[in-house]
Amino acid sequence: MPGSVQVLVRGTDNALWANTGTAGAFGGWRKVGGVLIDGPAAAGSPAPGVDVAVRGTDNAVWAATWRSGGWSGFTRAWTPSAPAPPASGLLGTDWTRIPTGSKVVALTFDAGSNAAGLPSISATLRAKNVRATFFLTGNWVRDFPAQANAIIQDGYLVGNHSVSHPNFTKLTDSQVTAQVLGAQQAILRANGADTRPLFRFPFGDVNGRVLADVNRLGYVPVRWTVDSLGWKGTSGGQSVQSVTNRVLAAAQPGEIVLMHLGSNPDDGTTLDAAALPAIIDGLRARGYGFVTLQALTG
Repeated sequence: MPGSVQVLVRGTDNALWANTGTAGAFGGWRKVGGVLIDGPAAAGSPAPGVDVAVRGTDNAVWAATWRSGGWSGFTRAWTPSAPAPPASGLLGTDWTRIPTGSKVVALTFDAGSNAAGLPSISATLRAKNVRATFFLTGNWVRDFPAQANAIIQDGYLVGNHSVSHPNFTKLTDSQVTAQVLGAQQAILRANGADTRPLFRFPFGDVNGRVLADVNRLGYVPVRWTVDSLGWKGTSGGQSVQSVTNRVLAAAQPGEIVLMHLGSNPDDGTTLDAAALPAIIDGLRARGYGFVTLQALTG
């Protein structure tokens, strides 16, 4: 970021935009990336005199000062530590449930197509005080940056769901790496979240080779106990009642429920969003509580 930056603002797309004053006039606005944070206090108490603190695309906090009529260059004020690698006992498995005898359920939502169901899902989770985990693709956070940031602001856990949702077993090892790290960086730039160690294979498409690739990149793959099938929509023979019944019938300690944020492309329905209140109420009536997938990874 150049030292001549005069104005830094958060745009309606949730990105950081800059405008430079030169020779008494401002130039055009340009996107510089990163997610604007609340202020210097969030930077871990950087040096006195900081006027602007921003979170960069590397997830570090960068600071600049205004002195004697001009801005200093940006300097790194705080760098996050890398997540600890997954425990060895979590490797080599595409997890289908949380190994526990406690009556807890993890609701998970995949985002890869659109965000049609997100407002209703977020409102339900908030109203019923339920925690959840969201798996995001890199392309989704590119297309829906404000929604991606809202998920983090609402306090939900985020996992990696690849860049473009391909079948992983058809990819080379280098292509797997590009998909995983590309999504990791895209999500980091969109909302400041480090997705490690949670990963979900698109379509649940996995074999030993790609499982080892994902483990090597610091991720624990998480599948599901039950797929609600809400993504099939009414055109695929599903209904709010069938989605609710399917999830409740699979209730068990450590259950991982797969649902989706987007609407069915053919009929526009968002059955998972519509069924969610009844699913939560039904599980609670059966004595279940709710956890995120941190209950699996620690």
